[in-house]
Amino acid sequence: MNPFEMVVAIVIVATIGSVLRARYGIGRDRKGNDYSVREDAAAQSENQRLRDELRAMKERLAVLERLATENDTSGARLDREIEKLRDRT
Repeated sequence: MNPFEMVVAIVIVATIGSVLRARYGIGRDRKGNDYSVREDAAAQSENQRLRDELRAMKERLAVLERLATENDTSGARLDREIEKLRDRT
C-alpha cells in the first residue's frame, strides 16, 4: 500500500466514524469527552411540562398586570378577577 492509498484510507475511516457518531447522537466537548446529544423521552416530557407551566404563568402575569394598571376603583371586580385566577389552578 503506497502512502497515498494510506492517507485516503485514513480519511475514509475518519469520515465513516464521524457519520456514525452523528447518526447515533454522540458529540464531543472541548476536552474530547463524549456526551449524548439526543434527549431521552423523560427529558422531552419534562421540557413540555415546563413549557406548559411557563405559558400558564405568563397568562396569569398578564392578567395581574392588567388588574394592576386598570383605573377601575371597584374592589368587587378585583376580587372576582382574583377568584377566577384561583379557580384556574
